[in-house]
Amino acid sequence: MIIDLENLVSKYDLKINGILHIGAHYGGEIETYEKLGISNLIFFEPSPETFKILQERVGTRAILKNIALGNTIGEIEMNVETANLGASNSILKPKLHLAQYPYITFDKKIKVGIDKLDSFLNVKDKFNFINIDVQGYELEVFKGGNEYLNHIDYIMTEVNRDELYENCVQIEELDNYLGTYGFERVETSWWDGGNWGDAFYIKK
Repeated sequence: MIIDLENLVSKYDLKINGILHIGAHYGGEIETYEKLGISNLIFFEPSPETFKILQERVGTRAILKNIALGNTIGEIEMNVETANLGASNSILKPKLHLAQYPYITFDKKIKVGIDKLDSFLNVKDKFNFINIDVQGYELEVFKGGNEYLNHIDYIMTEVNRDELYENCVQIEELDNYLGTYGFERVETSWWDGGNWGDAFYIKK
């Protein structure tokens, strides 16, 4: 996370029941969540290799799901790299990312399982915060959670204003889509060339 979650909790008096962390990688935020007293946690990470490390690092401190989220159910192809320890893996094909980070090469494609966020409606009362970083695929995840979004109060998401990945969602598109659910972007942090960063939305 580029935006400091602890500061957000204090600044906006956030009441977080639980967090759905979509694109969890190695679970680096687990200590922050625990420091804030958040015990309801589900981490979604589709890459099998990355998931093994997530399991070793987080263990039983959160519910771990080795699956991607999107707007379909079944299997989907993912573009995989190793130079950035899999943090740049994406279902979308890399585009500007290849020129901006030439040392990160996508060496293979793998099939991963994919599900919809709405498949997890049975736990909707325990989770009101989404933290999502899926390399430009965020809008597809939200489309697959059009029912679940009615139960979410806060969203932290990576945002783009250029095509780091082919057809990746742009920040204005996210503003418009999430706005239909009553979300307003209240924080934006740009970093690394100014074409991607993090944004924080609150349901008004």
